[in-house]
Amino acid sequence: MFMGQRRVQGTGRRHRLAVMAAAAVAAAAVVTGCAGPPPAPAPGSTAPPAPATTAVPGTALVAGGVTEAQAAQLCTDLEGQLQSWRTYTPTIGKTGLNGLVGTWIAKNNLNALDFLQDRGRIDVITTAACPGVRQEAVTALVIPDLASGLIGF
Repeated sequence: MFMGQRRVQGTGRRHRLAVMAAAAVAAAAVVTGCAGPPPAPAPGSTAPPAPATTAVPGTALVAGGVTEAQAAQLCTDLEGQLQSWRTYTPTIGKTGLNGLVGTWIAKNNLNALDFLQDRGRIDVITTAACPGVRQEAVTALVIPDLASGLIGF
């Protein structure tokens, strides 16, 4: 150590948690900048006609405003972590939940700000798409709902 520096015991864990929380917020800010509605046409201009749409499997919206495919991916991701969450402490599991949800939002180009403002949206999506997996995750993480385990969301 250099002269004038002191080592503070016990701050490592708090520092790591603060860094993880800051990283989650930063990731959400980056994703927010990449997602959102297209710009509105200029006043007085005519908007081009809306393109014809055809039904594509997995693109119908489910509760929570995401596609069936996006909801299914979230459910699959959650189910893939259940055994780890049962094995490790709930605190570690909640960190994993935050990472999983943040990654899912980014992979699907969803608006992270929407999820930051309404953490319960994850519960709405999973209740509609995979209630059994959601309940197993809630039980493994020892929380009343998934929103309770989300930090910064």
